[in-house]
Amino acid sequence: MQLIITRHAKEKMIGLGISIEDVKKAIAIGSKTKQTDGLLACYAYYCVAYKIIAPKKYKIKTVYLR
Repeated sequence: MQLIITRHAKEKMIGLGISIEDVKKAIAIGSKTKQTDGLLACYAYYCVAYKIIAPKKYKIKTVYLR
C-alpha cells in the first residue's frame, strides 16, 4: 500500500500521535463512508479522509479524532 500524505495530514498526524501504520490500518479494516471527493475510514479513536488514486495507492487528505 502506497500513501501520498498531504502536508496538512502530516501535521495532524504528528499533533495527534497517529502513525502511518495507524492510517494503513484504518484504510484496510476501518468502517468506510463515501464522501464528495473520496472516502472516510474510521477505526478505533480516529478517522482518515483519503482518495484512491490507483490500486493500492492512496492520497491522505486529513486525519482527526472521533
